[in-house]
Amino acid sequence: MAAQGFWDDQESAKRSISEMKALKALMEPLSKLEKTFDDAGAMFELAVEGNDLPSLEEAAAMVDSAVKELERFKIQATLSAPEDSENAYLSIHSGAGGTESCDWAEMLLRMYLRWAERNGFDVELIDRNPGEEAGIKGTTIMISGPFAYGRLKSEIGVHRLVRISPFDSAKRRHTSFASVDVIPETPEDEAIEINEKDIRVDTFRAGGAGGQHVNKTSSAVRITHFPSGVVVQCQNERSQHQNRRTAMKLLIARLANMQRLKREAELAKSYDAKGEIAWGNQIRSYVLQPYQMVKDHRTDYETSDVQAVLDGQINEFIEAFLKESIGKRN
Repeated sequence: MAAQGFWDDQESAKRSISEMKALKALMEPLSKLEKTFDDAGAMFELAVEGNDLPSLEEAAAMVDSAVKELERFKIQATLSAPEDSENAYLSIHSGAGGTESCDWAEMLLRMYLRWAERNGFDVELIDRNPGEEAGIKGTTIMISGPFAYGRLKSEIGVHRLVRISPFDSAKRRHTSFASVDVIPETPEDEAIEINEKDIRVDTFRAGGAGGQHVNKTSSAVRITHFPSGVVVQCQNERSQHQNRRTAMKLLIARLANMQRLKREAELAKSYDAKGEIAWGNQIRSYVLQPYQMVKDHRTDYETSDVQAVLDGQINEFIEAFLKESIGKRN
């Protein structure tokens, strides 16, 4: 009971900090915008009085920059759904293409890790299933920070890669697929009650990197929920107790998300649009050969700077998706 109380206190503290960060994420940009416009206005007045053209041009540049920031803030402010401000569980699964797709799944994982790092989000590895030859068959990570889910929900779907295969001695062009799923963390006060009779808990030795202790003891936990068929697992922590707690939180989040999708038809459509992890269902294409282009098929936003995108610079794609969603809602 004392241990349970400790974990409950820890979760309560995390929740309070998360709420403060979410509020700060809305207020700080607004304060900066107000200051920028004030500074630009003051510089403009001085430039007019002194007939100073360089200062006038500088004031105009400040206003242009502030207007762009205002557009970003407007997008952030529209993330008004209750779950938008929550942390996010992001899962990646390789699809058609074998080793190629496993490697592509790992490339996507790196892209999201870099995106999180660039934007000040914390990342926790929940589960990782390595590929037989290279890459990963699947992985789940927790991305924590203000409006993590609201921004990452744009990534739900099938991602397609076209490139010259590094695994093909004939250097032929291959097409690979991987799916990305994102669900919000469920607050404890909204958690679903789960009957112990409805689940089976299995323990096993964690695979892959993680140190001697992780690999030599049965600390990894897999939970199967019979009514829904949902299976979750966690093998990141050294403690079986911590892994079980994390796996239960992931299970609750998945079940809550399933209920939310049933209630919200529009969100359900975006979720179901993932379809089979293969041709015809991709939301975004990443082409490395014969030309370089990343294109989102929902918004038509595209860029030729493929390496920057794979290095985590995906905010433009996220913002284009959110703008499109706002337009449809209006």
